[in-house]
Amino acid sequence: MNRKLVIIFSSLYVIFMAILAVYYFKNGVTFKSTVAIGGIVCGAVPLLLALFTKLQFNLPIVISYLIFLIGSQYFGSIRGWYGLGWWDTFMHLVSGAILAFSGIALYERLIHRNAGDEISPWFVFLFTLSFAALGGVLWEIYEFSCDQFFGMTLQGGGNKDTMTDLVADAVGGLVIAIWAGIRTKIKLNKVSD
Repeated sequence: MNRKLVIIFSSLYVIFMAILAVYYFKNGVTFKSTVAIGGIVCGAVPLLLALFTKLQFNLPIVISYLIFLIGSQYFGSIRGWYGLGWWDTFMHLVSGAILAFSGIALYERLIHRNAGDEISPWFVFLFTLSFAALGGVLWEIYEFSCDQFFGMTLQGGGNKDTMTDLVADAVGGLVIAIWAGIRTKIKLNKVSD
């Protein structure tokens, strides 16, 4: 069922972005058509994974990812909400939380089933926070590279923009990491009782 929902939601997003890409391209709005093409590519990632792999999907993470794409690509870039000033920081806060949840899902798939009974809550906290922070760093490297090699202006505010984005990513990840550490501690206490 999760696989079918991933295919449906991802397909709807890809179709929506394809319609926007064609519309803006026909009207000569190059920037918005380029963002929409990027939306097609980003929306196609879970779609292609669902169609061509046997991965088990964490539906809340996929839906969160698609909502994030709508917020960043459609509202942020196409509708111009990044011009509000606070929208970029808010989206980085959300992405930090989504990355942290993705880190938890990855961690839970990688550990041995019995290891969960002995794992340190501090390790879960640090892994989750580190995963979110690394995602934020990789995104800022992407922005910097696009600005340097392709003459784009993704880092509109320079160093201040980069650091604000990284802090927001870390704060979003920190909130989820604290929750994950507490959740692990509660599970360990139940096992030891």
